[in-house]
Amino acid sequence: MKNFTVTGVKPSAFLEEFADGLKQTFTERGYNFEENTDNEIRVVFNLIDPEKPRPFRRKAQATFVISILEVDSINDNTFEKAYPYLIRSLANHLIYILHKGDTTELYFISPEQGFYRMEYSNGQDFYNHVYNRLEPIASAQLVIDNDFMEDLGDALWEGNEITYKLRDSGKKLDEMDLLPAPFPLDKYLSQRDMRQLKKLYGIGGLSYGNLSSRHDHKDFWMSASGIDKSNMQKIGQDILYIKGYNPTKNTMEISIPPKVTPKRASVDAIEHWMIYREHPNVGAIVHVHAWMEDIEATEVNYPCGTLQLAEAVADLVKKAPDPSRAVIGLKNHGLTITGRDLDDIFDRIDGKIIRQVPMI
Repeated sequence: MKNFTVTGVKPSAFLEEFADGLKQTFTERGYNFEENTDNEIRVVFNLIDPEKPRPFRRKAQATFVISILEVDSINDNTFEKAYPYLIRSLANHLIYILHKGDTTELYFISPEQGFYRMEYSNGQDFYNHVYNRLEPIASAQLVIDNDFMEDLGDALWEGNEITYKLRDSGKKLDEMDLLPAPFPLDKYLSQRDMRQLKKLYGIGGLSYGNLSSRHDHKDFWMSASGIDKSNMQKIGQDILYIKGYNPTKNTMEISIPPKVTPKRASVDAIEHWMIYREHPNVGAIVHVHAWMEDIEATEVNYPCGTLQLAEAVADLVKKAPDPSRAVIGLKNHGLTITGRDLDDIFDRIDGKIIRQVPMI
């Protein structure tokens, strides 16, 4: 399904020109333009009003929504001003268009805090550049659905030495204070929109990372989505037993104790699964929204929870001098760090973390 549409508020003269450029470029690259937004659509450009940024109501989880907002005011902190519009419009991406006198700047913003700038120019090279930025992430395959099975052995219902260590390491992660943005989601979204956000993205709250530890040659334990990492207690809710990935159903398979209402797995579970499967010497993985100097990074800022991001990270782990002790950058996002165990990871990154992720 390679189709797209443009919807939302009535465009200004500039936005009409910008939308026409997008239409022409996406059409030339093999996408079909859809007038009827009731159809299932892959990519949606949603023009929003700064006073009432209305979401586009998706018909399918795979629909990738790019909100577009045009403003004239200049702010000291463009990211802080723009990011709430991404959240309030329930978008996968935001193009924040800022007119500054004789120039116009475009800021591209993702939920993971990707934030990079382009200067507008009315030419095909510019629109090709926009397409090359957006299309790979818009066409990526999300793996965020969970298949919960009440088949966890009773010896593990209260956890084991691995989950105890995971709890201790969760406290270390919390102490790093890497919460990515000062915007509580429920400050900007209604309860209905919060439910929609969780359904679409598997997001339980603004996350400051996740961590996992191998159980055996094929399974692993992992922190759940949107939880307080400093207080991980209940098996099946705070800490999940990941059994594998089902490519037919496109779901992560998770074992839980009976009569437990589970929380969703972190959207990065597919990435962790892929690394553990390919590298038997990897005993633990930590993901943080921060950076380190002199590291290899992915070329494309694929969204969290996509098969393409998992494959890109796993490929860089494979190319590392020691895959069991790799530090991989996720472009415009953060780090995935492998280790022999969790202590090994935290010892290696101690004092080396840079809080600000570079945006390119």
